[in-house]
Amino acid sequence: MRVLYGAALLFFASNALAGDAIVATYNDRPPYQQQTVGGAPSGLTGTPAVAAFQDAGIDVVWTQVPSNRQLAMVKDPAARSCALGWFRTPERERYAKFTKAIYRDKDWVLLARADFDAGEGITLEVLLQRPSTRVLVKDNYSYGAQIDEMMARLKPNLALSTGSPAQMLQSVSAGAVDFMFASQEEAQYLLGHGGEPAKNLRILKPRDMPRGGERYIMCGKGVPDEVIDRLNKAITFK
Repeated sequence: MRVLYGAALLFFASNALAGDAIVATYNDRPPYQQQTVGGAPSGLTGTPAVAAFQDAGIDVVWTQVPSNRQLAMVKDPAARSCALGWFRTPERERYAKFTKAIYRDKDWVLLARADFDAGEGITLEVLLQRPSTRVLVKDNYSYGAQIDEMMARLKPNLALSTGSPAQMLQSVSAGAVDFMFASQEEAQYLLGHGGEPAKNLRILKPRDMPRGGERYIMCGKGVPDEVIDRLNKAITFK
């Protein structure tokens, strides 16, 4: 398997420039994905994705890019591009292909300011209906079908971020918003590695928080079905 790395490889995502190699993109988001010395990612979704490409014998170019750029590359029908660890949604199915799941999150939680008054036994639905509640969400992200539907229906006061989870944590800690969504494993990682800002936060789990969703390798329409089939045969997650 050929493994390359570098931001300049963004420009080699098209079939004409990258040859037969798949450009696999990720961003630095521990505990899901972290860059290794060789450029390929490790982590909860990074490690199984790398193993799948390797076991399938697929040439791959690993490159670390922001999430919105990953989406743009997948949407390009001429590109042989895949992005790691994304949720499968009806909207994304219109322009992307998905492998089998490579990981499933633990339960969803809220990463909230320590002084945020949620109330005993409250539900997420009630929290989102409060006019004073300020919710920080990542631009172009999905939080699973149930949370996405709830936010679309209740239309809470949202603040959009294009920053990393660590940067979003700082916004919550500073009081710019009340809470952000996170999987249980990501919330625990952020609290353990977030430094001084993390001391102002706590994990909340409203009674109606859904179970975490499955994460996939999401590929553009320019990736042949044969590549998806080979990846699926190599993926071991069940």
